[in-house]
Amino acid sequence: MAVTIKELSARCGLSVSTVSKALNDYPDVSEETKALVRAAAQELGYHPNAIARGLKLGRSFSLGVLYEPDAGGFTHSFFSPVLEAFKAEAERRGYDITFVTHDIGRTPMTYLEHCRYRNVDGVCIVCADFERDEVRELVSGELPVVTIDHVFNNRTCIQSDNRQGMADLTRHILSMGHRRIAYICGQASAVTTQRKTAFLRTMSEADLSVPDESLVEACYHDPAATREATLRLLGADPRPTCILMPDDYASLGGREAILSAGLRIPEDISVAGYDGVQLIQLCQPRLTTIWQDTDRIGREAARQLVHLIEQPRTTCPEILPIACRLLEGETISRL
Repeated sequence: MAVTIKELSARCGLSVSTVSKALNDYPDVSEETKALVRAAAQELGYHPNAIARGLKLGRSFSLGVLYEPDAGGFTHSFFSPVLEAFKAEAERRGYDITFVTHDIGRTPMTYLEHCRYRNVDGVCIVCADFERDEVRELVSGELPVVTIDHVFNNRTCIQSDNRQGMADLTRHILSMGHRRIAYICGQASAVTTQRKTAFLRTMSEADLSVPDESLVEACYHDPAATREATLRLLGADPRPTCILMPDDYASLGGREAILSAGLRIPEDISVAGYDGVQLIQLCQPRLTTIWQDTDRIGREAARQLVHLIEQPRTTCPEILPIACRLLEGETISRL
């Protein structure tokens, strides 16, 4: 027979109200009390009745996740760990997640209609075409919304500090003596704009201009596209001494292009990535890159969304930058 919250409160010597607040991580309950209640709940095998809890509070305890990766699916080297961290934090706070899609069976739905159909309490837009009408409809709706790496007015955004990351990377390359630096930008997006602007601004601060032909676009997470872009840059006269790749995964294509041209990294040409993907760090020579804190991005997105749902009167939409860190590898030579 299931253990009730009254039995749990009796075991703890606390009121039902206090036990309920402790289980739901309310700030007006001490950490000691929360630890006591959780330990007793685990000992007794107490699990709150999700249906009763939802009916009482008028919530489904389900968070919608809009995720439309253009490459990589659920194995994407950046978004996959973000999603994993978001899920872990949501579950820790008592929420399930539902992926927002277009169709249920044979019934087409907009994203907002699907959210209403699933009765989610809020939605996190992890990866999507933010200019699409139905994405804007979702953002403009009544549901609490948190976005990742794209800013909307009056919506909370968790974003990796791309300006700081790219500025740190560019300054490091300049400190190694490089002046002819080319950049393979990702496709047009808010992230690309932030990184490209930071790159050009840092170069300008060093009294260096960047010719248009040194800025080449290639899709993120696409080694084949980056390979072609790298070959194009290698044909320039004068050739750049360093090439910034769109991201770590795409840099595999850039490396292959350089090696196929009979050049060495970093003796003949230097390269740098972005993301800090652990698997890519095993490649030799070890890639110089910017590490992004995907765990904190995902967990902070879940925390902020739950706060918007549970404490709407005391939570304001805000932009929360998550710091990056330079990883000095072995792919930047000193000139």
